[in-house]
Amino acid sequence: ETGAGQHGLATATAAALLGLECEIYMGELDVKRQALNVEKISLLGAKVNSITNGLKTLKEATTAAIQAWINEIEDTFYIIGSAVGPYPYPQIVTHFQRVIGKETKKQLKQLGKKADYIIACVGGGSNAIGIFYDFLKDKSVKLIGVEAAGLGVNTPYHAATLSKGKVGIIHGMKTMVLQDEFGNILPVHSISAGLDYPGVGPLHAYLHKSKRVKYYGVTDDECINALKLVSRLEGIIPAIESAHALAYLEKLCPKLDKKNTIVVNISGRGDKDMQSILSYEKGKIYG
Repeated sequence: ETGAGQHGLATATAAALLGLECEIYMGELDVKRQALNVEKISLLGAKVNSITNGLKTLKEATTAAIQAWINEIEDTFYIIGSAVGPYPYPQIVTHFQRVIGKETKKQLKQLGKKADYIIACVGGGSNAIGIFYDFLKDKSVKLIGVEAAGLGVNTPYHAATLSKGKVGIIHGMKTMVLQDEFGNILPVHSISAGLDYPGVGPLHAYLHKSKRVKYYGVTDDECINALKLVSRLEGIIPAIESAHALAYLEKLCPKLDKKNTIVVNISGRGDKDMQSILSYEKGKIYG
C-alpha cells in the first residue's frame, strides 16, 4: 500500500482482519507528519517503510511501492488509495469511492434538497472523484476541486497540478504533471501530507480539460485558518486535506447572489494532523 495516512491505516486494518502480511510505503516527511497513524498501523501488525530519497513524500513512496510490487509480483498485490497510477487503478479507486456520491445523493433526496455546488479537495483525487462521479451528468450541479496552493501558485512551493501543470507521464499514467521545460518532475509543497503530489488522477485531468469541474488553489495559511474556524464553530476538527475544500467557501460564498445548497466533502479527521496544526507557522517549509 502507498499511503500518506488514512489509506494506509485502512489497508493495515483489512490485512490484520484477513491475516495477510502488509507493508505500507510512506515518505519520511509524511511518517513524521502522520505519526499517530503510523503508530496505529504498526499496532495492527503492518510494516511501515519510510522512504528517505527525494522530497520524502507521496511521489517517492509511490515509486518505491510500485518497484517493490514489480520485484515480487507473483505473490504481492499492490494497493493505492488515490485515483492515480497505471490502469486499472484509477478506475478501481473511482468505482469504490463512488459510494460517497451515492450516499450524498441519497441524503440530499431525504432532505428534499438538490445540490448547487459540491466541493472537495484534490491531490491524487480519490475523495473528490468519489463524490463528483454520480453528479457528472447533472450539469445543474457545479463541481469544484480544490488543490494545495502551498505558499502560492506563483511560487515554487505548491502542489496545484491542474492550475500549473502540463500533460506528462508519471507513475504509469498520462495526466497533468508539474514539470519543468525539460519534462523533469518538479518538487512540490503542501502543509497536507495527502495533497503534496506532482500529478493528479487522469479522470480529473479530463474533467479539467472539458471544464466539467473547475479547480482552484487554496494556500496553507487559508487552509489552517479554515480548519481552526470550523473546529471552533462546529466542533469538527477536519483533516488538513479537507480544510482546503472548506477554505474555498470564503472565496465562493461572497460571490453568490441567492441561497444555495453547498456540499463540502470532509474526507478525514484532523487527529492525525495535530502535530502539523500545532506547529504551523505561516510561510515555513517543513522537511
